[in-house]
Amino acid sequence: MSSTLRRRLIAPAAAIGALSLVLAGCAADEPGAGGNGGNGGSADCADYEAYGQFEGETVEIYATIIDVEADNLVTSWADFEACTGIEIEYNGTQEAETQINVRAQAGDAPDLMIIPQPGLLQRLIADGYVVPAPEAVEANVDEFWSESWKGYGTVDGEFYAAPLMASVKGYIWYSPADFEENGYEVPATYDEMLELTETMTERNDGPYRPWCVGFGSGDATGWVGTDWVEDLVLRGAGPDAYDQWVAGELPFASPEVQEAFDQVGEILLNPEYVNGGFGGVNSIVTTTFQDAGLAILDGNCSMHHQASFYEAQWGEGVTVAPDGDVWAFITPPINEGDGAAVTGGGEFVAAFNDNEATGAVQAYLSSDVWANNRISLGGVISANKGLDPANAQSDLARQSIEILQGEDTVFRFDASDLMPAAVGTSSFWTGMVDWVGGASTADVTSAIDSTFP
Repeated sequence: MSSTLRRRLIAPAAAIGALSLVLAGCAADEPGAGGNGGNGGSADCADYEAYGQFEGETVEIYATIIDVEADNLVTSWADFEACTGIEIEYNGTQEAETQINVRAQAGDAPDLMIIPQPGLLQRLIADGYVVPAPEAVEANVDEFWSESWKGYGTVDGEFYAAPLMASVKGYIWYSPADFEENGYEVPATYDEMLELTETMTERNDGPYRPWCVGFGSGDATGWVGTDWVEDLVLRGAGPDAYDQWVAGELPFASPEVQEAFDQVGEILLNPEYVNGGFGGVNSIVTTTFQDAGLAILDGNCSMHHQASFYEAQWGEGVTVAPDGDVWAFITPPINEGDGAAVTGGGEFVAAFNDNEATGAVQAYLSSDVWANNRISLGGVISANKGLDPANAQSDLARQSIEILQGEDTVFRFDASDLMPAAVGTSSFWTGMVDWVGGASTADVTSAIDSTFP
């Protein structure tokens, strides 16, 4: 489904008068650290003076983001448009990741694109379509983002794209009431989580199992399993080994990666542990990732591994809070006392030309002002260090932001999104399906290695 949204805040007949009022008067509502996401003409333009004036210029932003999230994006830059005179034309379609190649080859590239995978960004850079980011964008990233986040937008020492939004993966969703009623404690290590899982099997009766899991995702079926393995490679083998694995220097058949598979398998391949409310191990592939965790609400399972974005799947009337219907803890470390290590995802804003108006919009989207404006509207988070967690609209979002901003947090981008497409969005996904279907760890990891360019 496609959603093209155009923001024309100032009618042509009244453009000059309206804009002068905005620039001269500017109402007291101030976006930024306590921003409201966009006042649509009542902005305090002090936050936007540095970007300059571009009356009559249009900048197209292209992305896969649609529906409510697209509406919130448009709202998040309303004040910027009113104060700079730039009209941002947003074009959202779920086919953007494939269509960008067609558009770029035809000489019809957008001004900016919000790119959800570093691998796609790197391919577009290699093909010569993306231009280096302006100094103002790089300055924002140096101030508000970690070196690792900047690195995902950098190729051969040249900086191209700033991060935008983010997600935290590796959450274990559970019911606080279920844990309290049965005397369960949130585990501090992976082994403690396995011990808790074994304790929970004492309740196995009918459809109940400790875990509910779903790999189903249409053509992308299997990606959920890759998240499990990535968590354990990062926690078990460490960030350096994780980076080598992503780069193809540490093969899937290495002891480090095979051990991660086997640790995940202690849960996913045990019919006593999965798949509450849906069936046995074989039901993992046919259960959709959207539906899998909902079995917690029915009392058919107690734990579900999924990212922060799963908060939106619980539906109306379900309270997500430490004392609510559901809550979540991060997959615990292998060893107690190890620092926080999380995997996650995010988007990057890349430019296809070096026009000044394009650069101004790109700079705004890399700023702390935009981050606070957008997060205050709800539904997403960011790793921007200038973001005030208090602006998040849920307890989980605030917790996720604090994790991403933590000085001691070791963050790594989702490995399958960084690997070559032949692996990350192909053989790794299908390999996980084969694995839960009965193929051995050795056979699956060797098969994936054979597809690595």
